[in-house]
Amino acid sequence: MRPWLDRLKKQRVPVALSLGVLATLLLHAREEEGSPLRWSSIDQLENISYDARLLLTMPRTVDPGVVIIDIDEKSLQAEGRWPWGRDRVARMVEQLFEKYKVALVGFDVVFAEPDESSGLKVLEQLSRREFGGISGFEQRLRELKPRLDNDGNFANIIGKYKVVLGYFFNEASSDVKAAHSGALPPPTFPRGAFEGRHISFRPASGYGGNLPVFQEKAAAAGHFNPWLDDDGIVRRVPMVMDYDGAQYESLSLAMARTYLGASGVEAKFEQAPFGASKNYAGLESLRIGNRSIPVDEHIQALVPYRGGQGSFPYVAATDVIHGTANPELLRPGAIAIVGTTAAGLLDLRSTPVQKAYPGVEVHANLIAGILEGRIMQKPAYVRGAEIILLFVFGMALALTLPLLGPLAETLTTLGALALYTAFNMFCWIKGQLVLPLASGWVLIILLFILDMFYGYFIENRGKRQLTGLFGQYVPPELVDEMADDPERYSLEAVSREMTVLFSDVRGFTTISEGMNPRALSELMNEMLTPMTRVIHEHRGTIDKYMGDAIMAFWGAPVPDREHARHAVLAALRMIEKLEGVNADFKRRGWPEMRIGIGINTGTMTVGNMGSEFRMAYTVMGDAVNLGSRLEGLTKVYGVDIIVSETTKAAVPELVYRELDMVRVKGKDRPVSIYEPLGPPADISKEKRDELEIYRQALKYYRTQQWDLAELQFLNLAKAAARPYLYEMYAKRVAEFRRNPPGADWDGVYTHTTK
Repeated sequence: MRPWLDRLKKQRVPVALSLGVLATLLLHAREEEGSPLRWSSIDQLENISYDARLLLTMPRTVDPGVVIIDIDEKSLQAEGRWPWGRDRVARMVEQLFEKYKVALVGFDVVFAEPDESSGLKVLEQLSRREFGGISGFEQRLRELKPRLDNDGNFANIIGKYKVVLGYFFNEASSDVKAAHSGALPPPTFPRGAFEGRHISFRPASGYGGNLPVFQEKAAAAGHFNPWLDDDGIVRRVPMVMDYDGAQYESLSLAMARTYLGASGVEAKFEQAPFGASKNYAGLESLRIGNRSIPVDEHIQALVPYRGGQGSFPYVAATDVIHGTANPELLRPGAIAIVGTTAAGLLDLRSTPVQKAYPGVEVHANLIAGILEGRIMQKPAYVRGAEIILLFVFGMALALTLPLLGPLAETLTTLGALALYTAFNMFCWIKGQLVLPLASGWVLIILLFILDMFYGYFIENRGKRQLTGLFGQYVPPELVDEMADDPERYSLEAVSREMTVLFSDVRGFTTISEGMNPRALSELMNEMLTPMTRVIHEHRGTIDKYMGDAIMAFWGAPVPDREHARHAVLAALRMIEKLEGVNADFKRRGWPEMRIGIGINTGTMTVGNMGSEFRMAYTVMGDAVNLGSRLEGLTKVYGVDIIVSETTKAAVPELVYRELDMVRVKGKDRPVSIYEPLGPPADISKEKRDELEIYRQALKYYRTQQWDLAELQFLNLAKAAARPYLYEMYAKRVAEFRRNPPGADWDGVYTHTTK
């Protein structure tokens, strides 16, 4: 926990900036739509995200329970331009109930003016003027009047069946002059029903209703006003609108209520905030019968679109009038809603599912959604849920992203976006709850961009400084690690335990004499590059290149507790890598390369050293010199790698072959030297048997049992794939037999050359 806090303190600037972004988004979330403190761009993105979720999850099936009686182009050609005579409309209603047995008929049109198409008005004028006093004419007119009174006949038809009329409100915010025509139905909620409560209904300043004679006979009536979002798209419809202090239901609500036989609409309130009066509780839903209709803070319902146009059966109005409609489409018990798709009658809307969508089908979707319980919920408390989600995700990312590298930061951001979206979709699908999505996406992406921007332009400046100091020595991965705490690293000389590696090419002089300079340079580059890459992969620092030789060390500038292990594994990997390099060289006609590697672990001085003319970051000390001597001994013992006893002790998990106890040139203290062979799992049984015989031979050798030692070494030399070491010992035994080392010999061999 403490290291995490320490790292977080060092990233206080990006953390503070991230918290500032979070605070701004939280302020946006707490404000209502239309507030100057809200980001309109986020609201636009939210609309887009809502549309995307709707398109992704809508059923795209046809609902036969609601049928649209379409005043389409075909019907206009057959019956004439709209409005038609009320006799034809009455005939259509009668056909729907009597022949097709529908349960309910609703009108997405207004009957605002009297019907004079029958000529009754003209005849009445004639009876009062030109034909006045002609008893036969007046008598005949009285007989014909019931048949010619289209409005009266239509009113009687309306009163005979379950018919719901439609009308419209002039919204208070619109530019349309507040007009009042026709009659309104009784209000759903009378004036004063919500007195003292904080409820935001969509207000109206005027209305266009049906003729009073129709309104009196209708089973119900509802407004067909949709709500246009800022982008002009219909996503929701006010379930009730406020006019003159009273509230009136929508056409879809009136039709669903009438179909269910509910006498009224019940308002359901959410729980009031803790400590607040119940008057502060928002209106959460409307209830008709056993159906609940979720509403938002403006008492609007989201339209549960089933799909594009055609999600409900369409029947031409003229076919209904003449009784030729397909009974498979117009089934008994269905709800019929009369509307128009004809472009000239201007009832096409822009919706999330289609740019030009019939307004009548918007109502059909709502009716079906109410009856099926498919209305999505977006209650007032989602604002609180949005704030909680933004706070949780924002705090988590603000305290995490600055501590991560670019790849981890990108993956974490993608994971956060996926988790935020998955939770949102879970609420959408399982709970029919619409939680805001865009604000969370904007927050997560802004935090990512901010942190990446800060890291690239601010932190990378420090990293570039470190790269300038250590980039030629240290692999990029370690530079990234150093950049987390650049104050810890400098070129100042220090003393610490480290491991040094020397590598040299065998027979380089002979190789160089047989090649031209350009080819030799290319050959060395092709060999040193993969060797350097191996050292970097094992966290090593390149000290210098000395012609064909490499000097590297572990433990600085980045401390490394496993410096010895990383050095030995790097050496083993270098030998393995060289096989692939030689295979490539053979194809190119170049000579085979062999290298010797010496490794020692001990206390060394590391830092920037040199003169006022040139400095280099390097290591110095006796332990470094011993590493160089060990590299030279690889030629003597015919092995690829030699490590000191201190290195072996630091990496005990590997299998080693003891080579000798030696005194190198310039040193008095003897040191045991070893050849690392690899992990135990990689050592075959034959090799283990060979090592056991070799250990016994060394024991004979050090106790001056020359005959037994010589026999063992000669047998090993015959069986071994690389017999050089055993042959060397056999020759040494023969020499000691001729010139015994003395009874006090300690088994140490003294080398007089480097």
